[in-house]
Amino acid sequence: MSTLPRLYSHPFSSYCQKALIALYENGTPFDYRTLEDPAANAELAELWPMKRFPVLVDGGRTVLEATCIVEYLDLHYPGPVRLLPEDPDMALEARMMDRFFDNYVSTPQQKMVFDRLRPEAARDAHGVAEAKAMLDTAYAWLDRRMAGREWAAGDRFTLADCSAAPSLFYADWTYRIDPSFANVIAYRQRLLARPSFARAVEEARPYRPYFPLGAPDRD
Repeated sequence: MSTLPRLYSHPFSSYCQKALIALYENGTPFDYRTLEDPAANAELAELWPMKRFPVLVDGGRTVLEATCIVEYLDLHYPGPVRLLPEDPDMALEARMMDRFFDNYVSTPQQKMVFDRLRPEAARDAHGVAEAKAMLDTAYAWLDRRMAGREWAAGDRFTLADCSAAPSLFYADWTYRIDPSFANVIAYRQRLLARPSFARAVEEARPYRPYFPLGAPDRD
């Protein structure tokens, strides 16, 4: 078996894309165990009974959760792009924004997607309305924050942007970012233009027909 770090992942998953961006940013060699492979699925179930992904295996160590994987790579496989700033206050800023994108953009977005996958009689209209309200609030807050900023946590690309890219990508598909939030829209475009994320988007393109809400004919 390869001695490279091994990533159990799916190209269309937002949290997997977050980890892939970190790998692609620094050209880190890795063994990509795509979960379309039944053998990879069986390996994942042995490693992590929750069967949630991504999961990174490096030697005898198993790293769970996308944020932790990005931090692990930054610590053990550093490259020219440092995804956690060396300055402790800036590192805290990057972690804070990482949590913002996961909790207040990705979570309500996924609530809406998962609701569509339920039988119609079991759908949660109230929960979807709450998710839309959270996204409205998140978009408005982020628009103010991104005024005059290029990246989410300072003047360079970090963990926060690894999180932001897939979060905003799918959120805009699910609940369109209002044109009045020009700073958010411009930031999303910068993320799409980043080569690491552009690669992840292209790798996921064949899976767009599976998006439950219907993937828009853009991006």
